[in-house]
Amino acid sequence: MSTAPRLTALDALHRSLGATMTDFAGWDMPLRYASERDEHNAVRTRAGLFDLSHMGEITVTGPEAAAFLSYALVGNIATVGNGRARYTMIVQEDGGIVDDLIVYRLGETEYMVVANAGNAQIVLDALTGRVGGFDAEVRDDRDAYALLAVQGPESPAIMKAVTDADLDGLKYYAGLPGTVAEVPALIARTGYTGEDGFELFVAPEHAEQLWRALTEAGAPHGLIPCGLSCRDTLRLEAGMPLYGHELTTALTPFDAGLGRVVKFEKEGDFVGREALTAAAERAETAPPRKLVGLIAEGRRVPRAGFPVVADGKVIGEVTSGAPSPTLGKPIAMAYVDAAFAAPGTEGVGVDIRGTHEPYEVVALPFYKRQK
Repeated sequence: MSTAPRLTALDALHRSLGATMTDFAGWDMPLRYASERDEHNAVRTRAGLFDLSHMGEITVTGPEAAAFLSYALVGNIATVGNGRARYTMIVQEDGGIVDDLIVYRLGETEYMVVANAGNAQIVLDALTGRVGGFDAEVRDDRDAYALLAVQGPESPAIMKAVTDADLDGLKYYAGLPGTVAEVPALIARTGYTGEDGFELFVAPEHAEQLWRALTEAGAPHGLIPCGLSCRDTLRLEAGMPLYGHELTTALTPFDAGLGRVVKFEKEGDFVGREALTAAAERAETAPPRKLVGLIAEGRRVPRAGFPVVADGKVIGEVTSGAPSPTLGKPIAMAYVDAAFAAPGTEGVGVDIRGTHEPYEVVALPFYKRQK
């Protein structure tokens, strides 16, 4: 028996705007409102407004909250300053990635862990299972928040029209409590698009008021509503990994080229330390497949799971692929054998339904915004 998808607080509003809805990780979410390309380009050149209320918020509190999170996750959460955020991961004992996360420090002994929608329950269960022995509490706060995001170069100007919070002093990967359009919010300077932007955590009952205020303030700046489809092409251009594609339980952070998030120097043990120590040594002596960018010479679009080939042999696999509105060509991220990972490596192609289409190997990201 199938379960009906969950609805965000903005569901009726999305439908009134003519959004094409899709089931995503058990939620009914807007895929697009009109043109995916127009939405993508709006975020790159002006601003876009997203409903991200499907993300999973988990609150951790208590005198040993930091010590617990440093044990449960691969990062050193004890060094996260008040009002700052950190990108990190939670892994299995064997080092396999369970999810990538952002941890916000909200107070002296209070943290918010934000998990991907499809993994929120798994992360919640893992944290709950690991908290024993620590003076800390894990709380499921997924129903306590709606999450809106304003992304793009015009986002600071739009936000300044609806809040008197110190946005100029708000650094990337930081968050502060404030009022936006008379709505209490946690204002975070984070995002998943490769652009400057803000993510706003608010009570679900305030979501529609905030959406309408941001839409009004953003109109002179070219802001438009954006769906999950353009969010995927934006993050792909920015070389940002997506769980289930670039990150899986079959890969350690070192396999994914993200070993930097693992902090061996932190005090005490942490889940996966032994396996990750071995993975780090393995990566030094026998490099695993490397994550690279691929740019098509033709027009055919590679998709996740397509083989990457060279000299008639399979040398890797595409993890994400799509047409790039910014580059005007199809692009992909792929794990390839280390011998073929250097930018400019010749003779690399993607097997698209039996035809080996030529691709250029490039360093990630494909797109980097001008500061």
